[in-house]
Amino acid sequence: MKNGRAAKSDHYLFRQIYDHMVTRMERGEWKAHDKLPSVRLLAEQYRVHRLTAFRACTLLKQHGKVYVKDKSGYYASPVDPAREASGRAEIGVGPAVWRVRNDLIGIQETPVDYQFSQALIDPNLLPNLYLSEYVKQVFDDYPKLMGTYSNAQGDEELRENLCGYLAGRRRIPISAGDMLITTGATQAIDLLSRLYVRPMDAVLAERPTYSAALDIIRMHGARLIPVDIRPEGYDLDRVEALMKRERPRLFYMNPTFQNPTGYTVPVQTRKRLVELAERYRCLLIEDDSFHEMFFDEPPPPPLLTFDTEGWVAHLRSFSKYVAPGLRVCAVVCRPAVMAPLVTAKSLADNGTPLVNQKIFLHYFRSERMRTHMEKLRIALQIRRDLMEEELADTGWEWATPKGGLSLWIRLPEDIPVDRLLEASLRASVSFVPGFICDPLREMRSFIRLSYSYMNESHLRDGVRRLVSLARDVAVRQG
Repeated sequence: MKNGRAAKSDHYLFRQIYDHMVTRMERGEWKAHDKLPSVRLLAEQYRVHRLTAFRACTLLKQHGKVYVKDKSGYYASPVDPAREASGRAEIGVGPAVWRVRNDLIGIQETPVDYQFSQALIDPNLLPNLYLSEYVKQVFDDYPKLMGTYSNAQGDEELRENLCGYLAGRRRIPISAGDMLITTGATQAIDLLSRLYVRPMDAVLAERPTYSAALDIIRMHGARLIPVDIRPEGYDLDRVEALMKRERPRLFYMNPTFQNPTGYTVPVQTRKRLVELAERYRCLLIEDDSFHEMFFDEPPPPPLLTFDTEGWVAHLRSFSKYVAPGLRVCAVVCRPAVMAPLVTAKSLADNGTPLVNQKIFLHYFRSERMRTHMEKLRIALQIRRDLMEEELADTGWEWATPKGGLSLWIRLPEDIPVDRLLEASLRASVSFVPGFICDPLREMRSFIRLSYSYMNESHLRDGVRRLVSLARDVAVRQG
């Protein structure tokens, strides 16, 4: 008998095959009345058990996507004209495309007074005045800056400074040639997915994790396989079993002040993960966007520290706590990964804007940067404590993060998160529902609340309003 987790994994797998087959029909690979491959051939193509392929075909038949001819197999159904028109209205007239979604942006772009869905720093905590001074200095130092492209790999002066920072703190033997500057961490995730993922390739992802990363990886057709993250890290026996059985191309992880949970993976687990990656030839994408956002003590060294064979791509988004609008992220990896990555970057945009890189460089290497970081950590810790204080009597559950920008909260069963989100948005309060952070889309009792974006007074008022809304929802539910 299968355990509950195996059953959930199989369920999600046949749904992914179903989605992929529907996409192939929408693209015209299988036209009306075309014969589909047999269940045996589908199982071989998707590298799954025949029963899993059969369940996907059964679901296609239930939804009218295919029909069956006795002793002949499955055939693509004609498209209903009304349904076809509806589909065109959704995706636009023109060539069929992969399904594209971004669950998070729809929530974050809803105008609200109390913004708990944005894992960004309060603009009043950012060094706006100082940055304006550096803008003038940059244009004085580089008068032809606006008429110049960046190197596709990124400004060499910036890469040398960032490499010195990383190597100096952790003694990591890296050089400017091992670093690429991307336009934010999301672009880095997208470029790596483009290079390494083909439809139905297995990709491991934390459960829960950064929802935009899930959407990016899904867009490239991957089979997402969840790996639970807990306060003590991952179950490494399960990780090894998955790597051995599924042979994943990537493992996307956020092991330091993880988004959304705030958990930090211990150092011994990090070492073991790199060993497993080498053994099973799985590239680890280490999204380390919150490394500097610690409260009590610095976090463990990044996985990159233990990588000697080139199985870690380390993403460090520096601009989040200086100027998110600059969109500066550094990707550090070994030559075998870097060479195709630079090519992919050159094809995407021919290089991150040079103006952004130079402005960030001048501030990054200043003494003001260090002072700013110290003050920012204190301000964020105060806001974390304030949010926890306001939630103390609710009965809601969470683990106090030792860094990062958010709380990951489990609500009581009598508060449906979907109804709370609807009520909250109407009342001008936003948060991130947990299910969009879940590769299985099943974590419907959790929410992510970011304490970093609003000032202390606004934060207190917003939490009180959210708690009041949750009580109203619970009463109506009862």
